[in-house]
Amino acid sequence: MSNLLDIKFKNNKNEEVSIKDFDAKAYLIVNVASKCGLTPQYEGLQSLYSEYKDKGLEILAFPANEFLGQEPGSDEEIQSFCSLTYNVTFPVNSKIIVKGEGQHELYKELTNAKVDYTKNEDGKFETLLTEKGLITGGEEDIKWNFEKFLVSKDGEVVSRFFPDVEASDVRLKEALENLINS
Repeated sequence: MSNLLDIKFKNNKNEEVSIKDFDAKAYLIVNVASKCGLTPQYEGLQSLYSEYKDKGLEILAFPANEFLGQEPGSDEEIQSFCSLTYNVTFPVNSKIIVKGEGQHELYKELTNAKVDYTKNEDGKFETLLTEKGLITGGEEDIKWNFEKFLVSKDGEVVSRFFPDVEASDVRLKEALENLINS
């Protein structure tokens, strides 16, 4: 198993970087898409980032097109969309594969490190995906866009949040605050 913090990926300038290059107390890693029903979560992610950036949070977004082709754009188009539509200031990195053939090493490590999720009690979104046959693969696989992983400064995957758990969710914020304050 490689150290999660050392795995290389391309940032939005097509430069090879790793998580440790961002030097934070806590990392929220999110696979994102521009044409998804959950895309408005960018707003909540930006709000969380604005609130916690100076306290040690780094959000790392990874556009991915594995779920009904909901991220078809080029890296440049994605950057423009995020900036113009949601005023995103956190890093939105180059598009990667988060599930299936060609899965990026970062997502292999994330999904294998933490299989269980924090989910919303009503389970409506999960039920919807299941009923439509859209949840595929193993239990460790990414289920949909906007799945979130909270990672410590040491590279430990502390929490995994189902895609419909918003950035403003008290459970996510409490887990984040515990990391930042430890």
